[in-house]
Amino acid sequence: MDANQSGDGWSALADGTRRAIVSRLAEGPQAVGQIAAQLPVTRSAVSQHLKILKDAGLVSEQAVGTRRIYRLNPTAVAALRDQLDTFWQRALAAYAEVAEQAPEENR
Repeated sequence: MDANQSGDGWSALADGTRRAIVSRLAEGPQAVGQIAAQLPVTRSAVSQHLKILKDAGLVSEQAVGTRRIYRLNPTAVAALRDQLDTFWQRALAAYAEVAEQAPEENR
């Protein structure tokens, strides 16, 4: 796990295990043990991945007794979605522009 990923949601999501953790948290708040039980990695590894997701602002934690409960940060997830929507709209606009400029025989 790369320390340079701290604070960057896209970099944090580049790892498959972290995407799996985010997918689990999308179902609702969970403790580390609950998440680890659903994944083929150790509880310690899940904790390390959660730290990166937390540093990127994608998850938050709350102490409940001796456990820490993790949940998605809806504001951060919405910001990533907005960025993705912007990229997608730009790509569609660029495609439409190229398609409109194509000669008739290529259509």
